[in-house]
Amino acid sequence: MSLSGMPVLNLSGIRKDFGNHQVLSIPEWSISEGIYWIQGENGAGKSTLFRVLAGMLPFSGQIVLDGNLDLRKDPVKYRLRVTLGEAEPLYPSFLTPADLVEFMVKTRKAAGNQARDLMDRFGITSYQHQPVGACSSGMVKKLSLALSFLGAPRLIILDEPLITIDREAGETLFGLIKEYREQSVTFLISSHQVFTRGAIGLTRSFHLKNKDLVPAD
Repeated sequence: MSLSGMPVLNLSGIRKDFGNHQVLSIPEWSISEGIYWIQGENGAGKSTLFRVLAGMLPFSGQIVLDGNLDLRKDPVKYRLRVTLGEAEPLYPSFLTPADLVEFMVKTRKAAGNQARDLMDRFGITSYQHQPVGACSSGMVKKLSLALSFLGAPRLIILDEPLITIDREAGETLFGLIKEYREQSVTFLISSHQVFTRGAIGLTRSFHLKNKDLVPAD
């Protein structure tokens, strides 16, 4: 599936198996700039797809960002431009949010003021020195969301971003999505909550069905 304009992301011959169980089989799929909602039943493989796209799982096939950044050929540069906020993020329990933010600032060569702004907006500053193991799931989720915006991402992938966070954090998230979209950042979002086109400027929806991505509209 190809949309008009230069593709931000292009998938070709994607296949992912766990043992003898095939989870993904995507012959061809590409998207231009925008905000995309990826729908699918529980167990359809959305989280696996997102982890593959973020360079966190091995796969067969080719994934290219902006027509020239191949995940296989240049994984370090690719991962600097593609970030993932996981549905149920896990971090070492002894680390603090401040530790993780500092690490990501260095890894992604981000500005310190960007990190402080994201921590303030998500309300992380108040517990930044508390070990992650002592944080609630909502607190950890907000940290994961903040980290996904850190640096200079071209593509931000958000897996069930609204679970475990409060309404205020949700409003912060939507505000950031709109701000970063104005800076030409593209989003892939999965959520069991219904998104209307006007709520976040949704470009298009796709279903992950029978291991492949097909238009939902």
